Amino acid sequence: MDTELILICALTALINVIGALAYAARIAGVRTGRIALSFALFNILLLVSRTSNGFLGPFLAKRIETALASGGGDALLWELRLVLASAAGAVLVGILLVPTGQRLFAAAITFFQANRSTTRLLLRSVTPAGLHTIRDSIALPSAETLRALKRPRGVSWAVLIANAAAQGLLAVGVLASLYAGYLVPEFRVTASQMTAIVNGFATILLFALIDPQISALTDDVVDGTVSEATFRRAMIWVSLSRLVGTVLAQALLVPAAVVIAWAAGWI
Repeated sequence: MDTELILICALTALINVIGALAYAARIAGVRTGRIALSFALFNILLLVSRTSNGFLGPFLAKRIETALASGGGDALLWELRLVLASAAGAVLVGILLVPTGQRLFAAAITFFQANRSTTRLLLRSVTPAGLHTIRDSIALPSAETLRALKRPRGVSWAVLIANAAAQGLLAVGVLASLYAGYLVPEFRVTASQMTAIVNGFATILLFALIDPQISALTDDVVDGTVSEATFRRAMIWVSLSRLVGTVLAQALLVPAAVVIAWAAGWI
């Protein structure tokens, strides 16, 4: 494994940890009662996660060009699977850090509500008081939280399956498009542009089918028709479905690349 591949895997891991922790912001919003502010924080984290994913493109594209020049297709496929594995591992780490994240986000929401300054919030995080808050917020999922997963999920299987599918497409979109460029090098530029279609479809699926369900569940918590515990459990299930989708991306990689390669030649 070379330095560039390590950098790609590390960046992929960071992006997916941020994405997995975004749901902790929604839990913090329910706990603090600052729903709108927590949604703004959630959207910032989601935007950072999805935008940062685009930075992987140039690094991976270079490896495609190198593989085409050297004929190292088998090694290339292994490298892409390693990137997907780092993404899945990072999502799992993010899920384990959700208790820590929700405490930190609750503290951040409370501080921002009092000071109304993102700059002051960022500066606060590196002060002794801020570092003390970070240290005191560190926690892992409790045994009670794990046992509670046997209770009603608070979200339907249809939503969880749709989320897993969308997250799988998002995880594989860039990689499959670039690998399709290796399969059909004469259309590799066209294939690489298919990333926007794959990721766009997955994003529409998330915002059209999944986010409204979570927003409605949040309103139910505010109305008192759903408990805070049920909401937390629903967010855990949504996070777990993200993990399932990222793991299934391994199986989607080659078929998706073949379809994209065919579409690139057909257009």
